[in-house]
Amino acid sequence: MNWVQLGGSLVAILALAGIARWLKLGESHIADEATARRFAEEALAGFVAGPAIVAPGGGAALVAGGGAVALVKRHGAKVSVRRLIPPLSLREAVEGVTVETGERMFGPVTLHGVVGDDIRALEQAAQVRWA
Repeated sequence: MNWVQLGGSLVAILALAGIARWLKLGESHIADEATARRFAEEALAGFVAGPAIVAPGGGAALVAGGGAVALVKRHGAKVSVRRLIPPLSLREAVEGVTVETGERMFGPVTLHGVVGDDIRALEQAAQVRWA
């Protein structure tokens, strides 16, 4: 391998990385409530998002809407969303609250830095139709 090939390969890799960043491919950070609402509405048919709780760090979020709660979690380079019907099954711990989804493949989701009272208030808000 000569230096021209090495340099050309490096430039090509950096160009592809720049294009992926520009297209926002693999962006799975749940930055704020608006982002969580957008992910929930895009993933769940007919879901109209209302109030949301985002765990610090952007790893997971809960979004209320139309009698249901959307559970949004970062899953590698993507985001996974599930529709849950209140009352939610919760386990509280010092680090945060774990929401049991009832799905073995999706698994339980821990919202670090969130307290159970906030989630119970969100469940109440989910009963209201958000338009």
